[in-house]
Amino acid sequence: MKALSLSVLIAAPLTFTSLSAQAVTLKLAHNLQNDHVVAVTLRHMAKEVSELTNGKVKIRIYPDGQMGGPRQTLEMLQQGALDMTKISGSELEPFEPAFSIFSLPYLFRDQEHFNKVIYGPIGHELEMLPKKNGFTLIAAYEAGTRSFYAKKPIRTPADVKGLKIRVISTPTTNKMIELLGGAPAPIQFGEVYTALQQGVVDAAENNIPSYVQTRHVEIAKYYSEDEHTAVPDFLAIANVAWKKLTPDQQKILRKAARDSEQYEAKLWDAQVKKSRAEAIKLGATFVKVDKAAFRAAMKPLWDSFRKDPVKDKWLKQIEAVK
Repeated sequence: MKALSLSVLIAAPLTFTSLSAQAVTLKLAHNLQNDHVVAVTLRHMAKEVSELTNGKVKIRIYPDGQMGGPRQTLEMLQQGALDMTKISGSELEPFEPAFSIFSLPYLFRDQEHFNKVIYGPIGHELEMLPKKNGFTLIAAYEAGTRSFYAKKPIRTPADVKGLKIRVISTPTTNKMIELLGGAPAPIQFGEVYTALQQGVVDAAENNIPSYVQTRHVEIAKYYSEDEHTAVPDFLAIANVAWKKLTPDQQKILRKAARDSEQYEAKLWDAQVKKSRAEAIKLGATFVKVDKAAFRAAMKPLWDSFRKDPVKDKWLKQIEAVK
């Protein structure tokens, strides 16, 4: 083999894959079970990062809440005790008020609108906001639309009146239930099955895969597709961890994270179809609702968002996306 001249060696840019590069292992913790779509996606991303860096950057994953819930893992990112985590948009609200926009019912007109916002300039701008809190968001994931399910069909807001509905308790979600005439019940997620079974609550709300995986379908046979919210998940990395990486490593991690968005979206679509079929097999009925009536009932909530300068800024940008 012909030897390279010294001038060629000097001119050739050194990359992190050279012997001089330091090997880096990033710790990523999340609260999902290993078979969850996002958990599968994160393993796929970690493999891509390892391959593209010739093993110089590895991501070690701690699933199933091994390091605590989302709040705990985000705080660990801030403290430098953890490098990466998965977090829901609604769980980011205490760290950055702008993320409260995702709790607004009927924010997105349809799936296409959601995609243009979350994976476009607005979504990328939102991802940078938490940087001042010690972490940055480098990917967004589909987490489905949340709808009501109960022991009876819910077709109009009038059908919600008087129902006790389990929710993830936030000011926006609680107000949504109250505007529909229901009573929000902030019960722990693991206790919802028993609460539905014993009549402590009359209904709950979640996406279709969760409806099936939690076995709530066994008790609440009517899934009413009002699709009131669509809150994305995000992949967060600590600023300290990001700075451990060379510029080339950062580019590869960012590329793998963006690639994982498309990978996850395909898995999610397949999971929803599979879960829907499974729910029907278990005796569930999917109910079409009067969405216009539900949207109209949310007007006071939308009005309150418009009066808030931060929320109104993002609301106007999202509404403007065609």
